[in-house]
Amino acid sequence: MSDFDLQPLALEGLCLIQQKVFHDHRGRFARLFCQSRLSVQGRSFEIRQINHSRTLGKGSVRGLHYQQAGYAEAKLITCVRGAIWDVAVDLRPDSPTFLQWHAEELVADDGRSLLIPAGFAHGFQALSDEAEVLYFTDADYAPAHEAGLLVSDPALAISWPLPVCNLSAKDAVHPLLDADFAGVRV
Repeated sequence: MSDFDLQPLALEGLCLIQQKVFHDHRGRFARLFCQSRLSVQGRSFEIRQINHSRTLGKGSVRGLHYQQAGYAEAKLITCVRGAIWDVAVDLRPDSPTFLQWHAEELVADDGRSLLIPAGFAHGFQALSDEAEVLYFTDADYAPAHEAGLLVSDPALAISWPLPVCNLSAKDAVHPLLDADFAGVRV
């Protein structure tokens, strides 16, 4: 293994990044992002924003968020404290995996990150009493073009590992998917 390997997942473009974690008596070191390694592996990712979230309460869910066509963003997700169950939902209408989801457990210090392409919704559930997440995006946040999916939407049938709790007021009222949902073109 090199110090930064991409492992393709079941949904096209979705990748798990495995970083080599170096440990010694002082602690640990891992490279969270490396543009040249991504380029060598056929991916590019220009960082436009770095976000940090701290989530309190095991079972708490943030998401499922996305930005609409023209403002879609790719994300690189890393858990830096605690553990999360990270979910990506393919919203690209021409994708063979349209409206399918994939989840990965990310644990602080495990050396794993999730690289989510533009055109996906993203959310996570805290698996620990406190979870901190860094997410790098390749587009600026555009609040007027933000949207979301309801985490309990039966059309998605996401199997959250814990009972869902502590949704924000905004996340609790996202509409259910219907036949008019066109997805996100990127």
